[in-house]
Amino acid sequence: MGSGIAQVFAQHGFKTILFDINEDGLENAKGKIKKYSPEGFERIQFTSSLNDCKADVVTEAIVENTAIKARLFNDLININGSNTIFTTNTSSLSVTAIAEKIARPEQFAGLHFFNPAPLMKLVEIVSTRHTSPKVIESLTQLTHAVGKIAVTCKDSPGFIVNRVARPYYIEALHLAEKFDVDFATIDKLAEATGFKMGPFRLMDLIGNDINYSVSCIVHDALGKPERLKPSHIQEAKVKEGSLGRKTGKGYYEYPGV
Repeated sequence: MGSGIAQVFAQHGFKTILFDINEDGLENAKGKIKKYSPEGFERIQFTSSLNDCKADVVTEAIVENTAIKARLFNDLININGSNTIFTTNTSSLSVTAIAEKIARPEQFAGLHFFNPAPLMKLVEIVSTRHTSPKVIESLTQLTHAVGKIAVTCKDSPGFIVNRVARPYYIEALHLAEKFDVDFATIDKLAEATGFKMGPFRLMDLIGNDINYSVSCIVHDALGKPERLKPSHIQEAKVKEGSLGRKTGKGYYEYPGV
């Protein structure tokens, strides 16, 4: 997600800094961006030094852990100016919970891109009770400037899309779990009704670890309703490391990944 977001901004003329502590991660990002966006590639500075991360807008797309995200933001706040806007690309964590652990909560919001970021048009802009209205206005303008459709919402479990999408995944998993319907058949049926991608193909694209984590967070945050109970099938996929396209195997196999 981080490299995809960087590609989006670079393609639309913004000088961009892509940070990763993992050098292999940076090299992979360089290869992908150079392949799909050679013009944008020239506008990106790749770095493994946090001190290089000084910008007008900072977007984070690291592991889904509130404490780790908050710690990173506080480090970034210390090296950036007072007008810098800080955003998280979290899929489902409470943006408010992160905001209340950092030094400038009024300069902080959710900026949720969807995978793959260069292709997906929608971006959710998530405000908390601490977020300055000027920050939301600036992020809305920025989102439009990179050719995306901005939807603003208040912080809530799953925001808009992930909350609405839970039944699409959960019901498909429950069909497979309870009635022994194979994944490909469910996908074909969904796609035949007009969905561009069936639920299992989509979960493999998103990553089963991310999708399962979102399901657990939304389920817990909404009081554990039975209709949104995460599936044992997906839990097993995560435990065995079958995370989807990024590992070469999920509900389907992806040779050569």
